[in-house]
Amino acid sequence: MANVAPHPSGTLTAAEIAALALSLAHLGAGPQATTARRALGHLIDPGTHDDVVTATLATLTRPLDVSTADRARVVAAAITEHRVVRLCYGDADANVTIREVEPVTCLVHRDHWYLVGWCRMRRGVRAFRFDRILAVESTGLPARPRRAERYLPFQRRTALAA
Repeated sequence: MANVAPHPSGTLTAAEIAALALSLAHLGAGPQATTARRALGHLIDPGTHDDVVTATLATLTRPLDVSTADRARVVAAAITEHRVVRLCYGDADANVTIREVEPVTCLVHRDHWYLVGWCRMRRGVRAFRFDRILAVESTGLPARPRRAERYLPFQRRTALAA
């Protein structure tokens, strides 16, 4: 196994945790996946957390249902390959749109997984809840590489400047 240099602060960044969690999320519920999720739990500082962090950690370490895991695999491949995805997406009001998105990262906030990316339809950064993604496919079109740290909602703006 190759040596991996630790993050300068010694802790994982939000983007690193999201990448690890997404990789684990679609493994299913087998023994390797269970062990890997437990390891992820140990990587995250077990200090005192507020309700938001506690709910988020629980979601990070819980396996995804089969259909969401299938969508996660498509999204993970698109992020890795820098490819645009086409989403069939239902918003909170049950309005359905077809969107082309340049996926940047995935994250978990409270009880939900999100795909974060550049929405070509809205011409801006958007977060799409996985449970509202009705279908996803790779378009095969190249997406512009983007730094995940600049696309993480739920952060204070001062955290993004660092």
